[in-house]
Amino acid sequence: MKVIGFNGSPREKGNTEFLVETALEQLRKQGFETELVRLGDKNIDQCSGCYSCVEKKECSINDDFAELFQKMIEADGIILGSPVYHASIPPKLKALLDRAGFLGRWVVNEMKSEDSTYQWKGTAFSGKVVAPITVARRAGQTFAFAQLLLWATVNDTIVVGSNYWNVGVAGTGGKVDADQDTEGIGIITHMADNMGYVLKKLKN
Repeated sequence: MKVIGFNGSPREKGNTEFLVETALEQLRKQGFETELVRLGDKNIDQCSGCYSCVEKKECSINDDFAELFQKMIEADGIILGSPVYHASIPPKLKALLDRAGFLGRWVVNEMKSEDSTYQWKGTAFSGKVVAPITVARRAGQTFAFAQLLLWATVNDTIVVGSNYWNVGVAGTGGKVDADQDTEGIGIITHMADNMGYVLKKLKN
């Protein structure tokens, strides 16, 4: 089984990446294949709202999204790591999730007429195990964390938590110092253990 971890920060080897990698390392100890993806290295435009994916079952925008969407589809577990920018997730992560959520719904469903109601067949992410992680210097955690939770729950996934919210406190003065947040590391490690437990139970 494979878990993919997204570093939604434009900073390579920053606080977000440290916490995502902490989770992935814990999962590797349990025998999972893992992959870290840095969105800062990728070209991901925002959703244009063209609705072509309803018919074509693929996104019409030519950038790195198709590769990332395929990785998400192939993974059993997905970790969504995000810094907090003005109490929100940053643009590239938002663009990825917007497009993945929209396309993921229409690859398994058909658009109906305005006078019809939907009985959704699920999404491309149905049954996948998802865990959000946010990191901030101080405030704004809950809204950004909620954004990731809202994406996971509307896409028919199984959300994994920990013994506290999956958040880290780091970055005072721009520092990369998440390794000093021992409480946060413990929370994320326990979250990874929970994810591994759920994935193995689902596999059996």
